[in-house]
Amino acid sequence: MSTDHRTPVHMPSARLSPARAILIRVGAAGACLVLACFLVIIDREGYRDSADGAVSVLDAVYYATVTLSTTGYGDIVPIDDTSRLINIVVITPLRVIFLVVLVGTTVEVLTRRTRAAWREKSWSRTLRDHTVVIGYGTKGRSAIATLRASGIPADRIVVVDRRHEHIEEASADGYVAVQGDATRSSILTRAHITGACRVIVAADRDDTSVLVTLTARQSNPDATIVAAVREAENAPLLRQSGADAVITSSDASGRLLGMSTVTPAISEVIEDLLTQGRGLDLAERPVAAGEIGKGPRELADVVVAVCRNGRRLHCDLTGPLREGDRLVTITAPATVSG
Repeated sequence: MSTDHRTPVHMPSARLSPARAILIRVGAAGACLVLACFLVIIDREGYRDSADGAVSVLDAVYYATVTLSTTGYGDIVPIDDTSRLINIVVITPLRVIFLVVLVGTTVEVLTRRTRAAWREKSWSRTLRDHTVVIGYGTKGRSAIATLRASGIPADRIVVVDRRHEHIEEASADGYVAVQGDATRSSILTRAHITGACRVIVAADRDDTSVLVTLTARQSNPDATIVAAVREAENAPLLRQSGADAVITSSDASGRLLGMSTVTPAISEVIEDLLTQGRGLDLAERPVAAGEIGKGPRELADVVVAVCRNGRRLHCDLTGPLREGDRLVTITAPATVSG
């Protein structure tokens, strides 16, 4: 599997408009100029003007301006040791800073690629057991919000999307983002799919979701892959492609709409459970040693399901809890156990 090094990896960054960047540079250059003028004005007795000998405030401003711009006509010069020392210790460094600020755009362009390559290399060395989210639309952003509320840090989430505007949003939101077609293995390789422990497929088309899931499963046989589809008839195809769980967005939305019409309170509870970190949460945890042999109803937590040997069992049909069981519970956010 080859990696397409032309595919850009966008590291997290704050948005800075060109106008703001220019204003910052102009402000820094102006500050250097003002400081230089102030120093020459208060010490203008230590300078000599070849025209009339005296140095006025205007002459001091003129000298500071031509000195910082490296024009240096030589008509005004420092004549005592203090003025010369100030030129060496302060004015000369200000001149360097002034020139660097003025050519900052060029310097930034020349160093941006090197800096980006260094950041990507450092990120690649430390990235393990992360989550790859394919698609940064409404579904992808909601999935990431839930992951963050569950305690997964931003630096363990990688976004893949083909749209440039989505990549820019993900980068500005603090996530590493890879722009490209996730049906191509080279794009997923740039997202380090082989080291991921979870993959969320939130594409905007069902056929794309199937191809992405198939590619992701071939790249990483061990990752947990969760995919979303619009139509329920496509869910079996996604499972055959390697998805561990399939969410049918249209059916789920329709069920919530119908439930809200008949029983509004129940739909509000379900919405609360689906919103991590607010009110009650659904949580999954391993069975504790002291809970083995007990029935799910005997526990302090509200158990709604038991996962045993890869199967989800209703809590009333499991019998005594066994070692290796995982419990799906309803709990307050502050008491979620891992």
